Amino acid sequence: MEETKGALLQELIDTVSEISSISDYKCTVRKEYCNLARRLKLLIPMFEEIRDSKEPIPEESLKSLISLKEALQSAKELLRFGSEGSKIFMVLEREQVVSKFHKVTACLEQALSGISFEKLDISDEVKEQVELVLAQFRRAKGRADATDVELHEDLLSLYNKSTDAATDPAVLRRSADKLQLMQIDDLTQESLALHEMVTASGADPGKSIEKMSMLLKKIKDFVQTENPDITASTRGKSLPSSCSGQISTDGNHQSPVIPEDFRCPISLELMKDPVIVSTGQTYERACIEKWLDAGHGTCPKTQQTLSTLALTPNYVLRSLIAQWCEANGIEPPKRPSSSRPSKTASSCSPAELTNIEILLHKLRSVSPEDQRTAAGEIRLLAKRNADNRVAIAEAGAIPLLVNLLGTPDSRTQEHAVTALLNLSICEDNKSSIINSGAVPGIVYVLKRGSMEARENAAATLFSLSVVDENKVTIGASGAIPPLVTLLSEGTQRGKKDAATALFNLCIYQGNKGKAVRAGVVPTLMRLLTEPGGGMVDEALAILAILASHPEGKATIGASEAVPVLVEVIGNGSPRNRENAAAVLVHLCAGDQHHLAQAQELGVMGSLVDLAQNGTDRGKRKAAQLLERMGRFIEQQQQQQHALVQAEAPAPAPAQAQAQAQAHTHSHTHTHTHTPAETHHTQLSTLMNAIDG
Repeated sequence: MEETKGALLQELIDTVSEISSISDYKCTVRKEYCNLARRLKLLIPMFEEIRDSKEPIPEESLKSLISLKEALQSAKELLRFGSEGSKIFMVLEREQVVSKFHKVTACLEQALSGISFEKLDISDEVKEQVELVLAQFRRAKGRADATDVELHEDLLSLYNKSTDAATDPAVLRRSADKLQLMQIDDLTQESLALHEMVTASGADPGKSIEKMSMLLKKIKDFVQTENPDITASTRGKSLPSSCSGQISTDGNHQSPVIPEDFRCPISLELMKDPVIVSTGQTYERACIEKWLDAGHGTCPKTQQTLSTLALTPNYVLRSLIAQWCEANGIEPPKRPSSSRPSKTASSCSPAELTNIEILLHKLRSVSPEDQRTAAGEIRLLAKRNADNRVAIAEAGAIPLLVNLLGTPDSRTQEHAVTALLNLSICEDNKSSIINSGAVPGIVYVLKRGSMEARENAAATLFSLSVVDENKVTIGASGAIPPLVTLLSEGTQRGKKDAATALFNLCIYQGNKGKAVRAGVVPTLMRLLTEPGGGMVDEALAILAILASHPEGKATIGASEAVPVLVEVIGNGSPRNRENAAAVLVHLCAGDQHHLAQAQELGVMGSLVDLAQNGTDRGKRKAAQLLERMGRFIEQQQQQQHALVQAEAPAPAPAQAQAQAQAHTHSHTHTHTHTPAETHHTQLSTLMNAIDG
């Protein structure tokens, strides 16, 4: 009982101490949250006197202290929220924020009211102090400071405006000033806070984060436009000065508008080192690494759970950004050699390092139970943070974990492959895992393990394949057929893991044929047409890669893919329309059968729309297809004319003269188009519409 009492009181003291260390509350909640933190700090003397007292705590008071512990945890989360959360969210969701504040203070007041102070061995001064805190809680219950109605209405107005043209600059200026978002550092911090806070909220994060991010972007664009000096100076902390959006040759030029696809969704800055996460979204490497290191396992933009935490460089986008910078007279952003040190050093404490050594000793044990327990704990430690991943690898855990991949104990096997997955997040560990001969063991788990182990084996292969040379090693190890099997028969998560691994592996040309021969195309076509299957994005992305390979093109063409592709080009998401058009471009290269089929299915109208409104890549693919359609229709027209002329009998001289006269007069009559001429006329009109 004495130990329980001491531990409980120490936990209460530690929690209030943590609360005291929280500072810099956001301007929208600063007064209320500072008052709450100050009141809670006054409880520490009571906790210390109860802890040091030899008298037992009455049962009712003990229950109330336990309730107070839970209430203090809630208060700590609330106050951290007030320090690190989004200002925009706190204004727009003011009712939710106030409701949570009142709920927390009510729980604190209720718990304190249940403590019998007269039965506790505490001094009169402390008792009076706590009773004062309790009285303040009672007065504050249900009361809230007056909200800034104008700010709330301004933000609500901006939030609901769909176009920049409808936005009043005065409202933007007033909002940015009141929210204290007049510096680039503040705007970047707000962007990060918005993502983290909305993810943790009970609101609809997908819709909310999208609209609030757009609102923040409006404010940011306004601030940078109004004050170009801030762009050049402050922004230089996160980007080279030449990448700040200013044209370096003449300071009087207007800053070119950065295309949306070139901005990191987190920082809203021009990306220097864009990387792709498993959901297909692209972020600035430093920003997404900070997000992941904070313990998040979701995609900031879509809120989907990440099937793997590996990051794939987006070389295509990096090249496009460089081209755009050059076209606009801006020095291209210099990619940092690495956003993390080239050789990461662990900052684990001696106690943590000792614990890792103990776990490694258990991994070497002949006891299956010790191996299972140690592998499970290493799996969790490696998931927790980057320091652990470095320390575990440096201690020599990787070869020991690789040895456990072939164990008959399915749970140990699952722990081992998942621990390797978590360790592979650290770039330095990827080569260590490959050099330890892990790939055959991972492939073995992919074939024979439990479903969860197979899923994590696929995710591990994806993580390792981020390094280009590893794509060759993994492809040669026989990994592709079991990945195709998992894509076909796995759980939804298993299919996603297999798809991301296959996509990455097939970037290497030599693996494309292996995937086609393993039967991936029929599986992808089934996923593409499966109602409610949720794998359309992944299936199209892989097909777009495989279509550039001769075997891939032939197999896709033989799979009756054209009707499905035409349907997606007409009705799919922007990215799916782009990939469907990319596949169709390859299929129609030198193949008139597919061109004719697509034309008969009415693809031209959808292609014109894609050429006008699609993604940049989608526009290029649509233009290529329209050009090929034009050549094809022209060839049809020429063939029909040649056929008509070949079938017509040679006219007699008198008849020929009459025909010539008739031909002279025919210019005054309406010409009847052949079907091919009609198609050609339609296409010309459509192409003119694009040019216009």
